[in-house]
Amino acid sequence: MRTARETLSRSSTTPTWTNAPGFDSDVFTFARVIFPSDPNRSPSRGRFPNLGWWVDYPDADLNLSWRLQQLTAIRTDPDARVLEFTDPDLHDFPLLYLEHAGYMNLADEEVQCLKRYLASGGALFVNDFWSQREWDGFATQMARALPERTWEELSLDHPIFHTVYDLSVPLHELRVPTMQLWDQNFDPRDPASSPHRIDRGPGSEQMSIRALRDDRGRIQIVAIHNSDLSDGWERESESDVYFETFSEKVAYPLAVNLIVHLMTH
Repeated sequence: MRTARETLSRSSTTPTWTNAPGFDSDVFTFARVIFPSDPNRSPSRGRFPNLGWWVDYPDADLNLSWRLQQLTAIRTDPDARVLEFTDPDLHDFPLLYLEHAGYMNLADEEVQCLKRYLASGGALFVNDFWSQREWDGFATQMARALPERTWEELSLDHPIFHTVYDLSVPLHELRVPTMQLWDQNFDPRDPASSPHRIDRGPGSEQMSIRALRDDRGRIQIVAIHNSDLSDGWERESESDVYFETFSEKVAYPLAVNLIVHLMTH
């Protein structure tokens, strides 16, 4: 398996398109990383035990790729891509996407490949992991590749919030719930309002967007914690209310901003 298009849709029919002949490779490719997780560290959550890299795949990848093609001047690969950190093609993709990375458990070879990738100018976009436990698990793995770096919170005046779409709202208004767990009484305007009908664990109460930078100030990793941007991509056709509230207003605009900023800085 090399592309998201090779996997059957799990949520909805995904869009298809073509680019100009001869320019098939002259496009942005959304690339998701396949990584191992440690099931011994992941507590069961009823229907959602041991969630890993495949969450929201492939629909989220293909829908977001289409929206980039549709809403921006970016020409996008219609098939997206999946690969491991050890893939020989890794450096062909300047931006990699990771999901549910709280229980990631990288082998030493994968850590070294990630370290070389980031040192060469690559960037990671990480999303949809919840609680302090999952943050600690993810941050521990990143520290193996970048032990000298310190996480910083991105403030709302950062260009990521204004690159294409002006998202001049408090951070808690940019929070996207997981659709299957969505509490429809959730009020994004209320910082104390919970997006879900279940408890996602201690430390899942507030959304954050954090980054690691290199010596020149370039963002190497940006991580969206305690928000499910990718459900807004995957499930855009399943509920008009969810689409209009979260996909249209938050999930796609913030993703477009992140990708454009990371690809141009």
